[in-house]
Amino acid sequence: MTSFIDRLWDEDIIPTLCDYIAIPNKSPMFDPEWFAHGHMTKAVALFAAWAKRHLAKVPGATVEVVEPEGRTPLIFIEIPGTAPGTVLLYGHLDKQPEMKGWSEGMGPWTPVIKDGKLYGRGGADDGYAMFAALSAILALHETGTPHARCVVTIEAGEESGSPDLAYYIEALSERIGAVDLVVCLDSGCGNYEQLWLTTSLRGIAAGVLNIRVLTEGVHSGDASGIVPSSFRILRKLLSRIEDETTGAMTIDEFFVEVPADRLAQAKAAAAALGDAVFARLPFAGHTRPMASRSEENILNRTWKPQLSVIAMDGYPAPAAAGNVLLPYTTAKLSLRLPPTCNAEKAVAALKTVLEANPPYDAEVSFEAEHGQGGWNAPTLTPWLEESLARASKAHFGKPAAFMGEGGSIPFMGLLGEKYPGTQFVVTGVLGPNSNAHGPNEFLHIAMAKKISASIADILADHAKR
Repeated sequence: MTSFIDRLWDEDIIPTLCDYIAIPNKSPMFDPEWFAHGHMTKAVALFAAWAKRHLAKVPGATVEVVEPEGRTPLIFIEIPGTAPGTVLLYGHLDKQPEMKGWSEGMGPWTPVIKDGKLYGRGGADDGYAMFAALSAILALHETGTPHARCVVTIEAGEESGSPDLAYYIEALSERIGAVDLVVCLDSGCGNYEQLWLTTSLRGIAAGVLNIRVLTEGVHSGDASGIVPSSFRILRKLLSRIEDETTGAMTIDEFFVEVPADRLAQAKAAAAALGDAVFARLPFAGHTRPMASRSEENILNRTWKPQLSVIAMDGYPAPAAAGNVLLPYTTAKLSLRLPPTCNAEKAVAALKTVLEANPPYDAEVSFEAEHGQGGWNAPTLTPWLEESLARASKAHFGKPAAFMGEGGSIPFMGLLGEKYPGTQFVVTGVLGPNSNAHGPNEFLHIAMAKKISASIADILADHAKR
């Protein structure tokens, strides 16, 4: 089975992913004219054609592109099973924007294979997912190994917050049926030497903070000392929600109690990874991580609220700056929330705290976005826990590892509500230096192959449970 998967990846999947990387199919949030530009349509057609070609040999398998007017497309694949149950496998094919800083000879839409890695935007996040899912299922058919009915969904809006996914899950609910196992391939891994299971995902509260002190810019020599700086007001407002010395958030609505099992898993993950928890990140100069202990860093990025200012407006580039006291400051805030935190309450608290009693009575408004809840995985059943252990030992030679992720996958929370009691396998290839969303994103090819083989083993065990 492993040799079949390796050969399929080398001969067919990698060349197809190279074609995919060359398509600038940015998610609708980053390309509002995505439909007119046609890049998403091209990427979907590439994936659907590959799936149809390889599933032609599987009796009863169907591949359909579902695309109601005004919505992003969804690839919907059904593969009949030879064992009871239904497994839902998930991935996405929309991409983040280009970003600057790619190494010489590389670029977001330029596929480059180097040192066992496929560089380019979208290969790891999350173009590989459909191929990992289908190569696992095809390997089972190649060896005559039973598996349950499989439904594969590949969406095209995940990087925009999956605005159409709830619609599709509801519209296709009868066709999907009762799901007893979900496999999501859009997550990360602590290293490339073990099978990693994602145990939780953070939620998010975001919005735009606007501060205006003047109707127009004025000479800084004339106005400074009389007109308060909008940037200083920004700093003061942010200090209401964050301790600028430690980076710790200060609002009760942003916190939850961390479950005991997640604390134990964070400790085990820290023991396995050591300094790799932070060493994998491209720190500049002598910058140090926020915490000195690996376990604390893991909890900071998985179960503690954290603030990022992800965009600013109101400022010229340094080369074009004059001696002007600027009229306004606009900051885009992104607050990562603990997995079980109530996102709507967090958004409401954020708006209340930022807008109350503005310094100097400046014009202050917080345009809050809809909060997005996180996800905490249900406890593993014995068969799945044993299956993960066997798969990791068979394909990596090491035990499976468990850790929360700092990002968000809206699909997981949606499915957790839709199918209570369902088991989840959330994993992925986004490991050290893979740099999803940033420059030099890469797919670790050997890791993708091993995850494909591991999923095949888990599907086989699911059929025997």
